[in-house]
Amino acid sequence: MQKILVTGGTGYIGSHTVVELQHAGFEVVIVDNLSNSSADVVEGIARITGVRPAFERLDCLDGEGLERLFAKHGGIAAIIHFAASKAVGESVQKPLLYYRNNLTSLINLLELMPKYGVENFVFSSSCTVYGQPDVLPVTERAPRKPAESPYGNTKQICEDIVSDTVRSGAPIRSILLRYFNPIGAHPSAEIGELPLGVPQNLIPFVTQTAAGVRPKLSVFGNDYDTPDGSCIRDYINVVDLAKAHVIAAQRMLTGKSKSAVETFNLGTGRGVSVLEVVNTFEKVTGVKLNYEITGRRAGDIEKIWANPAYANAELGWQAKETLENTLASAWKWQQKLGKR
Repeated sequence: MQKILVTGGTGYIGSHTVVELQHAGFEVVIVDNLSNSSADVVEGIARITGVRPAFERLDCLDGEGLERLFAKHGGIAAIIHFAASKAVGESVQKPLLYYRNNLTSLINLLELMPKYGVENFVFSSSCTVYGQPDVLPVTERAPRKPAESPYGNTKQICEDIVSDTVRSGAPIRSILLRYFNPIGAHPSAEIGELPLGVPQNLIPFVTQTAAGVRPKLSVFGNDYDTPDGSCIRDYINVVDLAKAHVIAAQRMLTGKSKSAVETFNLGTGRGVSVLEVVNTFEKVTGVKLNYEITGRRAGDIEKIWANPAYANAELGWQAKETLENTLASAWKWQQKLGKR
């Protein structure tokens, strides 16, 4: 059984990926500092899969601690690296936090990989690297534009760090996965999106407002050049997204990579506006949302959605879940949480 280290594995996308890795027969070691997640997630994973993954509470900024982890858990075949700060708005306010967390954690891992014979690296990147694309839907060949936020900039720099490290001759293969907007929860409602404090992403704010945890939802801007004036994103089901990470790891482990660094867009190929999400949520759940239109938020781009044809063809992967079912899963998760 091959062993995979998942950094940020108790986080939102990380936890769903751990489940899919275990379903695929991998042994998983999670490392997470619990800065935006809970150790309870490990129990949720165990309830779904019947297997409790190894869990180490550790910050990837701690190079010495990370080295002890590599020594303790020998034979790691691949790393899937999620651990990062990830809120666009917060990054505008706290740029140094984002640069320190996101760059240093990556550098620490890449330095340790050759020493411990780890050759395969899946990097959690973002469609924010494209800025506001000139052509939609966006393909992997689209130029990366100046980032609209420090968060987006860290993803661009991290991609460069990975590529430059591989190009230098380091014995590492990597797949960069550029996500669009992950939403929803595991259909079991055992795990889902549970940010600590005030949510920075749309869907937990929607579900918390519907549940009465938040008094109202703010829609940031209705004067964008879109059909209803609100921003447009490509919302992808988190389980669909998680499955792509398993395929990416398997691709490298079975020698099917076509180059030492590959890049794939992970999205549905359909752009959906914020107000369309609100209306669809109300329709699916029967719950009316208290929302207000407020000013634009710094760092937000107007519209972006993926052309996922390359990932569909090369990885044999595609996003399958509907927006309606995905929003229903998010609401089921929130109902389980109650007022949390």
